[in-house]
Parts: sequence; structure tokens; C-alpha cells
Amino acid sequence: MIFNQRARNLREDMDLSQEYISQKLGISRATVNRYENDKYELKLSYAIELAKIYNVSLDYLTGLIDEPKPLYDEI
Repeated sequence: MIFNQRARNLREDMDLSQEYISQKLGISRATVNRYENDKYELKLSYAIELAKIYNVSLDYLTGLIDEPKPLYDEI
């Protein structure tokens, strides 16, 4: 699934650990790993939080668009 690949790539591009993401989402690191490896289906609420963390649209994360659009303008 595109979502899993993009979520992992964004995390790695930002030099964030699975542990960091797990703390932000309030889930285990193993669960983050399962999401990234397409073993679990991600809850919408977690997808929204990931979009906020990575500052990209859900459209980009889900593969509806190929250019990442930021949620927030740079300050």
C-alpha cells in the first residue's frame, strides 16, 4: 500500500524513529512497525496525526496525489 511506504519514507527522511512516532500516537513501537509493513490497517485518527507530524496532506499519504502538499505554511 502506498500509505505505508510514504509514512515510512517521510519518517526516515525526517530522521524520526519508530519509537518517537509511537510516543506521539500513544501506541507501541511494534504497532508502528506493523503499520509501516502493512500488517495492520491504520486507524483514520492515527493517519490524521501522522499527516500533522509529517506536515503533509492525507491525499499525499494515501497516494491520491504525488506531490506532498504541506498542511502548515513554513514560519
